[in-house]
Amino acid sequence: MTESTVESIRDTTAEQVDAIATTAAAAAAAWAAMALTDRAKVLRGLADRLDAQATELIPLAMRETHLSEPRLVGELRRTTFQLRLFAQVVLDGDFLDVRIDTADAEWPMGAPRPDLRRMNIALGPVLNFAASNFPFAFSVAGGDTAAALAAGCPVIVKASPGHPELSRAVGRLVHAALAECGASSGTFGLVFGRDAGVRALTHPAVAAAAFTGSTAGGRALYDLASRRPVPIPFYGELGSINPVFVTAEAARTRAAEIASGLLTAVSASAGQLCTKPGLVAIPEGAAVFRELAELIRNRPVPTGDLLNAEIAAGFTRAVEQVRAHPNVELLAGGGPGEALLLATTARAVLSDPDALLHEMFGPATLLVSYRDSGELLELARSVGGQLTVSLFGDRVDDTARALTAAAVGTAGRVLWNSWPTGLSVTFAQQHGGPYPATTAPTATSVGTAAISRFLRPVTYQSVPEELLPLELRTDNPLSVPRSVNGARPR
Repeated sequence: MTESTVESIRDTTAEQVDAIATTAAAAAAAWAAMALTDRAKVLRGLADRLDAQATELIPLAMRETHLSEPRLVGELRRTTFQLRLFAQVVLDGDFLDVRIDTADAEWPMGAPRPDLRRMNIALGPVLNFAASNFPFAFSVAGGDTAAALAAGCPVIVKASPGHPELSRAVGRLVHAALAECGASSGTFGLVFGRDAGVRALTHPAVAAAAFTGSTAGGRALYDLASRRPVPIPFYGELGSINPVFVTAEAARTRAAEIASGLLTAVSASAGQLCTKPGLVAIPEGAAVFRELAELIRNRPVPTGDLLNAEIAAGFTRAVEQVRAHPNVELLAGGGPGEALLLATTARAVLSDPDALLHEMFGPATLLVSYRDSGELLELARSVGGQLTVSLFGDRVDDTARALTAAAVGTAGRVLWNSWPTGLSVTFAQQHGGPYPATTAPTATSVGTAAISRFLRPVTYQSVPEELLPLELRTDNPLSVPRSVNGARPR
């Protein structure tokens, strides 16, 4: 990216941010009230536009991010797929969660039950802090934007400084898709610059925010959102080391397979994935150590370049912090374009977790040797909140059961004999976890359940039919799915 490119996009001024937020608030009611068919049409239209402009967008993304063409082609495919998937969610109508309890004079609690009709409604304008490592899927038209628009919320995107030209180009496509369906221009806004993002977060028109990035940056923004005169939900995806626990049996029987899979997972996208395994627990003396060292020496997997100078500097600092520990040694790698493998013991991690349970956002991981299953379980219970925990085992036994229980207690996604990278966008996906992995462990930022972050339920009690939303009227003119008196009509 040239200096002239950087200078061509100026930071959004405070006055411009205020105007964008105000127009978003003005557009909120109309967008929320737009027919579900038209809302879905916008999402599909945006997906079509992204696909049609792929030959222009992908080279632009390559110049700004250093990511490879195959990686970006796959990411764009994922982005347009999730837009179309959310369009289907909108058309299905289940996200409204319509529940109707008709009046019942004989309700068993001892008092008559009034007529109660409940449904989800849009929260209002949503601020999306775009991520740097996924310039399509977690950026201007990524999952947070798709989920918020699907929920009926206007969206303001704070563009990533790592790909400003791409952000602007995709932003134009979002505006075009909205205009085609007659939506107000205030339904989508784009701001540039750190100060602009902070001002938007604190603007009274913004009703919720989503963030993917560092723990320090996300926590600072979360605190701002919480200290507002009217606090708002802040859905932050922060940091995760995504620990992997390998049982003695699996290490003995599948050393080469596990070593190869780990090296691929650590090297993919230069390790700049929020699901990259950053800690791998292996029994003392396991052949996996030798296999990994041999792989890096004889068949290294190229990692590619880091996204930008800021991320490279952060990676260097994180690695230096871990390597400086007296009980950490370099196992293999670390040369130009190579993954870095560090090694320590479970005893060291358990005695100094603050120093060693530290995310290294880049192509590096920490191999941790344990002496027995008791030490393995103690380590598994000590890692703190994570996006994922992966378990590698050959049989279901007491150790596997205990590891699974520990993983469920600390992570949003638990994997058996599989690596956490390659996150699927689907109905049952969970991409979240206890703090510090996220600021909202009940939510996901990937998959169709992500829409629930930008909705809130409202119950109408004994309200005349004429004043009810169409979704709650007795004749169900929109044919939305709903439960009546606790049962769904067949």
